[in-house]
Amino acid sequence: METRAVEQIPIGDGWQYEPKWDGFRCLAFRDRNTIYLQSKNGQPLARYFPDVVANIVKLPQQQFVLDGEVVIPVGGALSFDELQLRLHPAASRVQKLAAAHPAVYIVFDLLAEDKKSYLKLPLCERRQILEKFARSAKLRHAKGIRLSPAANDYDVATDWFAKTGRDLDGIIAKRLDAAYASGERSAAVKIKQIRTADCVVGGFRYATGKRVIGSLLLGLYGDDGLLHHIGFISGFKASERRALTEKFERLRKPPGFTGNTPGGPSRWSTERSGEWEPVSLKVVVEVAYDHFTGGRFRHGTRFLRWRPDKDPRKCTMEQVEQREGKAMALL
Repeated sequence: METRAVEQIPIGDGWQYEPKWDGFRCLAFRDRNTIYLQSKNGQPLARYFPDVVANIVKLPQQQFVLDGEVVIPVGGALSFDELQLRLHPAASRVQKLAAAHPAVYIVFDLLAEDKKSYLKLPLCERRQILEKFARSAKLRHAKGIRLSPAANDYDVATDWFAKTGRDLDGIIAKRLDAAYASGERSAAVKIKQIRTADCVVGGFRYATGKRVIGSLLLGLYGDDGLLHHIGFISGFKASERRALTEKFERLRKPPGFTGNTPGGPSRWSTERSGEWEPVSLKVVVEVAYDHFTGGRFRHGTRFLRWRPDKDPRKCTMEQVEQREGKAMALL
């Protein structure tokens, strides 16, 4: 079941609300001793999460298909960086990572059991069957597997939404009368909390094959007093690029970032070149973002406005510091 993004949590009796966990979507197939984990786009995941496989084997049920999210708690909060580290070709490295920070599989749907498909049942019935499955499997006390909470109360959903940050990536709202619609977006919506931050422009990259700006590189000052690279903004209109290029070429001056500097493409970036031009630290821009983790914006940010009234030295990491990870307590 896929989701489409909306701006507001839907209200009404026909919705079930669930936390949107910050992890990897994962289907778990079990046929007795055969376990297969599959990502949302159909890629095998079992080799990267042997700890999840080992925990599924311990469940009393022998044949089932579950839908859920693989997460990795670190220090009381979920770490998307640790999930990314698991995607490693060496099995020995994966085993070491799994021993240091075991993964947790958070289950939110039951699609089949004992060769009986539940795909055509409405969500309200599937949820009842899933909760029965969870009680039988004693998931509340099982190692590394948890039942994701669900509620039909809008007030509960808004309370979860207020906790979005490190653990929660937002809220999912699903139609109670909907069957499991694989690959469709008609029965479920996602709501993310968009935040803003004032960032210093520490450099820029030229567009590929052109002498115009492709992206502006963003930074924030840390407690060490240094400007650290934390992301970028792009997507400027063609009519704006020439003026921006002229403006920032006039400001070109090393070193730009004085702390962590831009390297080559990160795992969350689509930049194709590691080359960048430093600029004098005078320009502040306000951007919108949905997630900050591992010292940088997870996805590309969205330009909101220039901030000529803002002192660049006031653009600190305090704006984006993560909230304490409390959402795991929901489990």
